[in-house]
This record gives sequence, C-alpha cells and structure tokens, in this order.
Amino acid sequence: MNKTTLVCAGAAAAFLAGCGTDKNQACCGSCGGGPEVKLITIDPGHFHSALIQKRMYPGVSPTVHVYAPEGDDLKMHMARIESFNTRAEEPTAWESVVYTGNDFMDKAIKEKAGNVVVLAGNNARKTEYILKCVEAGLNVLSDKPMAITPKDFEILKKAFEVAEKNGVLLYDIMTERYEITTMLQKELSRFPKVYGEQEPGTPDDPAVTKESVHHFSKLVAGKPLQRPAWYYDTRQQGEAIVDVNTHLVDLVQWETFPDVTLTPSDVKVVNARVWPTALNLEQFTKSTGVDAWPEYLKQDLDADGVLQCKANGEFTYALKGVYAKVSVLWNFEAPAGAGDTHFSLMRGTRTSLIIEQGAAENYKPVLYVEPRRNTGVKKEEIEAALNEAMAEINKKWPGISFEAHETGFRVNIPAEYACGHEAHFGQVAEKYLGFLKNREMPSWEVPNMLVKYHTLMEAYRLSR
Repeated sequence: MNKTTLVCAGAAAAFLAGCGTDKNQACCGSCGGGPEVKLITIDPGHFHSALIQKRMYPGVSPTVHVYAPEGDDLKMHMARIESFNTRAEEPTAWESVVYTGNDFMDKAIKEKAGNVVVLAGNNARKTEYILKCVEAGLNVLSDKPMAITPKDFEILKKAFEVAEKNGVLLYDIMTERYEITTMLQKELSRFPKVYGEQEPGTPDDPAVTKESVHHFSKLVAGKPLQRPAWYYDTRQQGEAIVDVNTHLVDLVQWETFPDVTLTPSDVKVVNARVWPTALNLEQFTKSTGVDAWPEYLKQDLDADGVLQCKANGEFTYALKGVYAKVSVLWNFEAPAGAGDTHFSLMRGTRTSLIIEQGAAENYKPVLYVEPRRNTGVKKEEIEAALNEAMAEINKKWPGISFEAHETGFRVNIPAEYACGHEAHFGQVAEKYLGFLKNREMPSWEVPNMLVKYHTLMEAYRLSR
C-alpha cells in the first residue's frame, strides 16, 4: 500500500516529537522518554468524546486536559469518564484537569497541554475548532461530521492544507470500518470467484446500498443516554444527510474502491432529500432532561407543538461510475430487544453481499452471500469459491465459516469478533495513534476524506 509520510517541520515537529525542554510537550518515543501522547478534550458535547477514553492506551498519558464552558455537556462528559474509572471490570485511570473559563478555546491553544485534541460536540462550532487547533500545531482526532454546511467545508479544506503545512494529523473517527460484518463484506468482494466484478448499477437500481437506522433514546455504556437539547437542532448537530451519512459514504468509498485515491470529479450526486422525525415534548424531556422547548427549537414546532426534527436524509450518487444509495433514518426509540441497525448491499456480477440486522437476525448484523439469479452462476460454484476464500480469511480471522441458507449462504462469525459499536472508538484511536507513532498513513486517507465531505455537501445542496 502506498504511504504518505507525515513530515514534521519547525515548531510543529518539535511539539509533536516532544523532545524539547517544554514540560508540557509529549514525547514521540524515538528519544526514549515520556509518553507518546497527551490528550486534550475541547468542548465535549457528544458522548463519543468520552468513548475515546473507555479504555487506556499504551504510551498515552493518563492525564487529560479538558477545556470547556460550564454546563450540562461538561457535567455529562465528566460523569462518563468517572464511570469508566470506577467500573468493576477493567477500570480506567484517567486524571482530568479541567478549565472552564469563557476563554476556554484560547486557553487550550495557549497552554498546549497535550499534542492530540479530541473533538466531539456541537457541530456548528467544530470546524472552527479544528482549524484553530491545526493552526496551533496540534493533531486532531475528530468525531464526525467535521463539516455540516458548504461554508464549513471551505474551512475544513483550509484546515487540511494547514495541517499538512504544520506537519500534524487531522483525522475523523470512522468507527464503522471496524464492524466485523463490514470488514468481511469488503474482504469477500475482493475474491473474483465469489463476487465477480463490481456491478455499476443505475440511479434507480444502485449496486451499493447502505441504510442506517438510529434512535434518539437508547443505552450507552449500559446507561440511558441523556442527549444535549441542542442535539435536536439540526442547525447545530447537522442534518442526517451530512451527519450519520458521513459513515455510509466513507464505507462506500472504503469497500468499493479500497486503497484508491479519489477526486471530487469521481462524484456525481443524482438526487437527495431530507424529511423530519416528529417528537413530542414528553419524548424530548425523556431524552434530554429538559422540560420545555428551547427558543432555538420553537421555529421547528408544528401547529400542534410537535417538533419536526430534520433527522432523516438519503441520496443517490455515482462514484467512478458505480451508483450508490445511502440513507439514514432516526426514530425515537427502538422496539424491545432491538437497537440501532445497519443494512448494506454490495452487488457483484456473481453474488450480492448483504448485511441484514432485522428481527430474523435477532437485531444482530449478519452477512449473507447470495448468488445472482439469472446469471448462470450455480450455487455449488459459489460454495467452492467460498471454501477457497475462507481458507484465506481464516489466516486473519480464525474461526470464520459459512453455511447454506435459503437465499445462498450465511457467514458465521465467532462472538469474539463482534465487539460492539462502543469498542470501535478504541480501535479507531489505536489506528490513529499508530499513524502518529509511525509518522505515516495511507496516501488515500486525506484525499478521500475531502472527497467524502465534498459528496455530502453536494447532496446537501441538492436536497435544498
């Protein structure tokens, strides 16, 4: 795989390496001293900021500096960190140093108490935070989305240019790449005897489909999730078409064109739409703990006083001639025993690779391999090809197997590989820390992040 070396120059390099005399600098490890990384958390308003700290990491200082305004967002963040530190099994040992002045952002930049900034919060402010951090020579690990409007995207493009100039790493948290069914879907699509060639599809019948269903009310880390009131304001959180769809567009790129450097000219958005989820005040209060509509949400209430939250969005587009459709739907609460769900289809000339997560799968993701009908492909041919593929796959994931299913074959995955969504944040953090340590990352990562947000912004415009 091609690599891009992260070349650190001048003051930014000295700070990243931490080999100077400043006591706040963190060491890269190459000089043999100190922890590799010191984390800074800025304005944590989303529970994802805490999930990065659900576990400890070798070479990462246990002391985390937090800069944020006083309020419920900070209180909830600190409560989650405390719950990780005090849990019975594998407790963490994070030590938080918190600053809550009104100048928290300026203070974070001035003090540089660490070298990696974690951002997960109000998305209306996030892009500006990103730019300020990379301008100051700080690495940034950001929750999605890094931009929610075309104006934000222009700022983000500048941030990537500054990050390259200053030799720091800007990266967004793409947890869905670490879901085992998704990894295996991608892997199996690389075996021509199993998958054939990628079908191009059409605007009306896309060859790649991703659908994600989410819920406002759910459990996180075993406890009911309390969301900030602003989460329901899509002017602050972002509409689904530019929020959760970040994950789906990333997967389309990552699975369909692995290791390929994409450009904006590879993208053509065909159609896009958004529509609301209706929420009454009782549901809003249950989710947020706030018993009255904030002023900024009153403009989104209908004649009956019900919130019309623009939470749902979908669009169809072509990527290098392959048509894909991505959809995000938000409900208030999942049925009993269910949770957030994911559907994914990749259609090749020999088989379709499909991830289902419905009632038939007990709401757990399951990967199916379905021979294409009316193509002359015989089921026994696919079975033989799957046996060959599994021999290779088992070198990386021992114990993966398959069995006959009414529509083709079902892939059987040992429970040890299904670590869950929350654990994926630690896996992303490990990948990012590896990039920092080795001073290199795949050459396609940054260009493809930019193409991803370009795609989302084109869909955003068309949805208007």
